[in-house]
Amino acid sequence: MLGFSGPTLAQDVTGTWLRDSGASRVRFQKCGEAMCGTIAWLKDPTGPAKLGQRIFYDMKPDGTGKWSGSAFNPEDGKTYSGTMTLAGDALTTSGCVLGGLICRSVKWSRSN
Repeated sequence: MLGFSGPTLAQDVTGTWLRDSGASRVRFQKCGEAMCGTIAWLKDPTGPAKLGQRIFYDMKPDGTGKWSGSAFNPEDGKTYSGTMTLAGDALTTSGCVLGGLICRSVKWSRSN
């Protein structure tokens, strides 16, 4: 039964999300059996991030309202272990290094 709930949970995050700083929007959609997030809008298109750049990869269900996968940071060009947590219309993404000892989180709100 839990195997069938994973894809349903993953669809809840589908859509476009606005970063809390207002600097960008990311569109989440299915990519195979996982979710991926691509930059859909940038307040400053001259920075290191580029429109259409995939920054969340292989995000797979990891509990209710939670996904785990990889997150790419255009600012430093590195890929991190990533998680997403959905609570209503609020999404929190985190990228971690050193086995989760150091993490950076970003909050998003649904914009569609």
